[in-house]
Amino acid sequence: MEEPKQKNSTDYRTQLYEIIFKADTPAGKAFDVLLIICILASVGVVMLDSIEEIHSQYTGWLIGAEWFFTILFTIEYILRLICVPSKIRYARSFFGIIDLLSILPSYLSVVRFLRVLRILRVLRVFRVLKLGNHVKQADMLRQALYASRQKILVFLCFVLTLVVIIGAVMYTIESPKAGFTNIPQSVYWAIVTLTTVGYGDISPQTPPGKALAAMVMLLGYAIIAVPTGIVTAQIVQMPKKTVSQACSDCGYNKHDSDAGYCKKCGGKLTAP
Repeated sequence: MEEPKQKNSTDYRTQLYEIIFKADTPAGKAFDVLLIICILASVGVVMLDSIEEIHSQYTGWLIGAEWFFTILFTIEYILRLICVPSKIRYARSFFGIIDLLSILPSYLSVVRFLRVLRILRVLRVFRVLKLGNHVKQADMLRQALYASRQKILVFLCFVLTLVVIIGAVMYTIESPKAGFTNIPQSVYWAIVTLTTVGYGDISPQTPPGKALAAMVMLLGYAIIAVPTGIVTAQIVQMPKKTVSQACSDCGYNKHDSDAGYCKKCGGKLTAP
């Protein structure tokens, strides 16, 4: 009599696992879409709660909505732990930590420790990070950024060297009356100008300074294209054939079509 119960329990966990972790099934796709909608709605509630006029007028509704999403994500987190074979491994994985952090601020805010309450309320907006586990392109972008990390690092070092030189030159050209009181202040201006932000709190007054500023502005547009080209080239070189089969240990679900083991934790993959 005990064997059928064990089998039913196993079937239940298997079905639950396929719905939550496998996006290549109709039930899995529906679950992901519903969860994405809930994540976006919960982040919207947090943003609305930060607006004083809305917060004062709809406090009860906002609190109710916040706890609705908190309980919903708590149930989701518990179900994920129930259906994975290695609960500790999933809890320690990146998305496992994100799932936990998405619900902790709400429960910790009950303690209401002075100013910590406001910080915990703001931390709820990081639920948007949960989207990375349900958007296929997010993992592709992450892999491309990781593969391009050395080129991007070299590029950032070049930009850092450039803004230091430009800042030093501008400090030499302009007077303190124009706001260039020291080299760090001038480097700040160079960064703001090179990134085409242009706050306007500091600006050159002399013709040579304006000429240098014009060159930096034009250079800024050219520099923006460099990291974009690096990442784009890496994405083009990435293999196209991936499946949504999820690892039962860590939940990672972007593997090559012929993969037999998880590329993150090494766990054996079951047939899709």
